[in-house]
Amino acid sequence: MNLLRGLVARPWRFAAEATALLIAALVAFPLYWMVLSAFKPAGEIESTEARPWTTAPSLDSFRRVFEQQEFGRYFVNSLVVAGAVVIASALIAFLAATAVTRFRFRFRTTLLIMFLVAQMVPVEALTIPLFFLMRDAGQLNTLGSLILPHIAFSLPFAIWMLRGFVKAVPEALEEAAYLDGASRARFLWQILFPLVLPGLVATSVFSFISAWNDFLFAKSFIISDTSQSTLPMALLVFYKPDEPDWGGVMAASTVMTIPVLVFFVLVQRRLVSGLGGAVKD
Repeated sequence: MNLLRGLVARPWRFAAEATALLIAALVAFPLYWMVLSAFKPAGEIESTEARPWTTAPSLDSFRRVFEQQEFGRYFVNSLVVAGAVVIASALIAFLAATAVTRFRFRFRTTLLIMFLVAQMVPVEALTIPLFFLMRDAGQLNTLGSLILPHIAFSLPFAIWMLRGFVKAVPEALEEAAYLDGASRARFLWQILFPLVLPGLVATSVFSFISAWNDFLFAKSFIISDTSQSTLPMALLVFYKPDEPDWGGVMAASTVMTIPVLVFFVLVQRRLVSGLGGAVKD
């Protein structure tokens, strides 16, 4: 009875919650279908009658994925690229956000606007210029050709987001640290860095996902040396125009998704507090 009264008294809240659940179900359905297809036998995947369940789950698709000799190498390469992008972009963004927030210099506003403009340029429009740049720098067919562009594209968003966290730290705290004998470097790493850590975690999640799921740069810059390929390129092993192995594609995609979920779960609390701090600012 109390539940019914609550529904009648708060119809808009009930409608909002129902809408949110519906949207969440629609967003999660492709993920569910991917995992389901990874466990389906080949006959059910190729069947013209699509069913949202399977009566005979199979691990054959995962077996084909892990039997690929280069799959482990692709996995390690993805970890190296994503880890390097996360660490480098976080450190550079932290220092840059501190500089544009604490220091007064000419063209500071212009620089911040340029960060926003850089976010508006489509990545696809820059692929060809980046290809020639990497070729001239001798970075083609190396992991560096994947790490450097991702750092560059991660920095504008990270700097803008961290700028709010640095600005939220009172300048009186910095002055008190200097009066107590702390150097600028000590204040930066022992006081300011822990205070903006939630923001660093939030930006790191976006950097990790972008680098981990990248296919465009991996396809454009890793041309002949397959030993430098990353996990998204492993999907091409199972996709053949004449006879695609959809089970292998879905199993490889499922394995690819697991590290992202693990990383997200590990930093979930700090991510929520970081995004909350950014909104509050």
